[in-house]
Amino acid sequence: MTPKRQRLFAYSCLALAMSLTGTYVALSKPLVAALPVFLLAWLRFGIAAIAMLPWLKKPSDEPALTPRIRLLLFLESFLGNFLFSICMLFGVSMTSAVSAGVVLASIPAVIAVMSWLFLRERIAARMWLAALCAVAGLILLAFSRASPAPGATVGPGQSELLGNLLVFGAVLCEGAFAVIGKKLTGVLGPKRISSLVNLWGFALMTPFGIWFALGFDFAGVAGGIWWLLVFYALAASIGTVWLWMTGTKHLPAAHSGIFTVMIPISAALVGVLALGETLSTVQVVAFAIALLGIALTWSHRSAP
Repeated sequence: MTPKRQRLFAYSCLALAMSLTGTYVALSKPLVAALPVFLLAWLRFGIAAIAMLPWLKKPSDEPALTPRIRLLLFLESFLGNFLFSICMLFGVSMTSAVSAGVVLASIPAVIAVMSWLFLRERIAARMWLAALCAVAGLILLAFSRASPAPGATVGPGQSELLGNLLVFGAVLCEGAFAVIGKKLTGVLGPKRISSLVNLWGFALMTPFGIWFALGFDFAGVAGGIWWLLVFYALAASIGTVWLWMTGTKHLPAAHSGIFTVMIPISAALVGVLALGETLSTVQVVAFAIALLGIALTWSHRSAP
């Protein structure tokens, strides 16, 4: 494969991975309304673990796992799977998919800053402006008095604020996932990383999942929810992780971060088109500020 085709292939994988992420983030709202968060996350990792059993086998040309690589795999799962799932699922249960999309728009700037801090990748002044735009969008949401999100578990003001803060916690986890993933792709293949990271996620979530499963009425869950759960599990644990690892293997972590623009866009579209949400004036302004930050991030990526 020529370098140009390899780059286009990487771009396609990253764009599809982030579109899937935004889609399943928005569609997780009906899931958290039907299933406890920890049970939902445990079932997600369990379904994906079964689907990825063939990926666990060590390739003959793969080096043995060193203690450092084992630690990175654990951190990749703990931050990018375990904590990300908890923050994201609790967050979207308290806020709207549209508001979550605004918060998720800060991911490119967060990944760029983390790449600068931990991978020593160069960052331009406009990236700091992009980070400020992301913060401005978050502050605008925090001070807004939005109506309660459909299915929200607490009062409108508390729901939106706490939900958005939890989603931003997931953003930080996503940034760590991208940075650590860049380290791992230099040693392991995308399939192997995906399966091992998911297995760690399943192990970490098992005690909580069993606890909630013991007292849960599975018969009371509608059939459509189970099909949605299967899609969520395959998209979140297999599709997005494998596609992301495949794409970022050929690109700098900060460069690949621009494709996270697909997360807020797809999350907001699903919220409006599939979940019946509406865009308030405050959300539109916050979204515009966040997208300005992404535009600055894109200009940074395009610079030599």
